[in-house]
Amino acid sequence: MNDLKGVHHITAITSSAEKNYEFFTYVLGMRLVKKTVNQDDIQTYHLFFADDEGNPGTDITFFDFPGIPKGIHGTDEIAKSSFRVPSDSALEYWVKRFDRLKVEHKGITVQFGKKVLPFVDFDDQQYQLISDENNTGVKSGIPWKKGPIPLEYAITGLGPVFIRVANFDYFKEMLEKVLLFKEIGKEGSLHQFEVGEGGNGAQVIVEHNTVLPLSQQGFGTVHHVAFRIEDRKELDSWDQRLRSFGFQTSGYVDRFFFKSLYARVAPQILFEFATDGPGFMGDEPYETLGEKLSLPPFLESKREQIEKMVRPIDTVRSTKHMEKEN
Repeated sequence: MNDLKGVHHITAITSSAEKNYEFFTYVLGMRLVKKTVNQDDIQTYHLFFADDEGNPGTDITFFDFPGIPKGIHGTDEIAKSSFRVPSDSALEYWVKRFDRLKVEHKGITVQFGKKVLPFVDFDDQQYQLISDENNTGVKSGIPWKKGPIPLEYAITGLGPVFIRVANFDYFKEMLEKVLLFKEIGKEGSLHQFEVGEGGNGAQVIVEHNTVLPLSQQGFGTVHHVAFRIEDRKELDSWDQRLRSFGFQTSGYVDRFFFKSLYARVAPQILFEFATDGPGFMGDEPYETLGEKLSLPPFLESKREQIEKMVRPIDTVRSTKHMEKEN
């Protein structure tokens, strides 16, 4: 059994698939690589934003559960998602862009020796940009070539995932003994862990917090984080390992775009383990990724029913020209 390869994807909850699409496409310049539905709740959109080719380790995905209330940030929460940009100078570009587009942010700060730019979206979903300058470890992805952001500043993938917990000793033991992470840094209440090749794409930052109330999941919060595994054989090995430590798992789940395994590793914290392939281009050509409603084969027979449940969202970009915005 090999180490986890890093962060695979993050799945969060939005109040509006339409606003979410506009924000990630035209503000953040990430590519919608798949417009589909939640396979366990087919009335709910599931949007995947990633790099130019939808590579593993680059995608953040969103559910828009009908009628769900706003979430409450607190302890026992996957609290913040990070996006990698190529350099420190890229962060300067993003400060100006956020100011111009009225995106709330906290300015550039330094965290574990890396420059970061924290910001939020319309749902108070928590994010940060992190500079890859002098970063080593897991390779990042490819910026969206036809997006609105100059390629030298564009988002290329996912960075460290922030998790806030009350019972830090337990969570540290779980990360190190079960998932084979290593603690490599500490700043105040923040603890930095990494796995595999390490670097920005393979890190978890855990905040020990016993002051905030318990978080409540809803729109504006993260649903789960997934970590990269090579293939089905590795997935089965990790299933056995998790069970050997007493964790209940979902067992093997075929998500069509990748193969998955789920385990609740702490109260309210759900981890997924997902294979690198097959990926997002098996049912759509590169040129028009994310422009149609994509359904896995086992839902295709319900297409007419599903299309009546989910309202249409225009995600056609292949016929549009986006100017790079300096």
